Amino acid sequence: MLSRIEQDHQRFRQIVRGKIRKDLRRFLSKDELIGKEGDRYVSIPVHDLDTPTFRYGDNSAGVGMGEGEEGEGIGQAGGSGDNAGGEEEGKHITEVDISLEDLADIIAEELQLPRIKPRGHHKITTKRDKFTGIRPTGPASLRHFKRTYREALKRQLALGAYNPDDPVIIPIKRDLRFRSWNEVKKPQSNAAIVYMMDVSGSMGDQQKELVRLTAFWIDTWLRRNYEGIESRYIVHDVRAGEVDKKVFFSMREDGGTRISSAYQLCKEMVESDYDPNDWNVYLFHFSDGDNSSEADNRRCVELIGEHMLPNSNMFGYCQVTSAYGSGNFINVLADAFPDGAPDDEGPQLISTRIDDKNGIYDAMRALFKQGR
Repeated sequence: MLSRIEQDHQRFRQIVRGKIRKDLRRFLSKDELIGKEGDRYVSIPVHDLDTPTFRYGDNSAGVGMGEGEEGEGIGQAGGSGDNAGGEEEGKHITEVDISLEDLADIIAEELQLPRIKPRGHHKITTKRDKFTGIRPTGPASLRHFKRTYREALKRQLALGAYNPDDPVIIPIKRDLRFRSWNEVKKPQSNAAIVYMMDVSGSMGDQQKELVRLTAFWIDTWLRRNYEGIESRYIVHDVRAGEVDKKVFFSMREDGGTRISSAYQLCKEMVESDYDPNDWNVYLFHFSDGDNSSEADNRRCVELIGEHMLPNSNMFGYCQVTSAYGSGNFINVLADAFPDGAPDDEGPQLISTRIDDKNGIYDAMRALFKQGR
């Protein structure tokens, strides 16, 4: 049987989930969530959530003490003039902490996303230590206090040295007990995510913000489906290079664009570090669709078709709208892969447009509706 407080807690969680689902499109576009992200939780502001409060009765009647005439108000008079207090009831905002796992489940329910089926049958095996018993020797850091105390008590009882009126238990060396452990092998499905982004002059701060938000939700959903995630970041203009996460979302250049430079580096990275028999590989490229030449477009199509798709679960191309980019590359991919280069489980290449923050909702649905 659940306690009353646990029932109330579950009811509260259901109300919060309902509020988040109702405003999911707005939550997906809120960059404040990323800044509030902790190890496993984010703080979400929920509007119009009635929280329990104490309500007091009318205490105006009764016997009082002190000076004053009958009918005279108590306390300071109400405000007046330009600085008078308002009389309208305020709208309260409550912040609730929710785990990234629960948030990902809400996204899946609202967007109707199927759980991802890991590629292949091989799984990475991790090793960890698990405490399984007690032994008489070991390091001081693993000393088991209760078992040591019990052994000392048993010894003193057996020797008749225990005095219940003055219970002093002093363990000696042979009483010491320590935790023992075994090495446990645990299979787990691992995934690698490679994010690529155009940082040329046509990609401004607004486009970078769209990329940052979209990548955050992609990462949240994939981490819900895999026990182990490794993320890599590539930026490019006419040349490509690997950077860390912080640089990836803040770097900006003024040069031109050669998309194939990023795809070539990604190809080399996957082939050297992520065997498709051992890893579920996800590739995402963010660009405004501007490329240097038709020749480079053909080179990109070649790299995708011959190297990137065969070695990955999915290749996602997200084109963010820019006033300075041509926006043609998404058409190049549509012409080269009209069906998204399908295999037995559906299209591997998925392209989507993100015009503004509201487009992140539709982009997430487009990328993961196949359950790849």
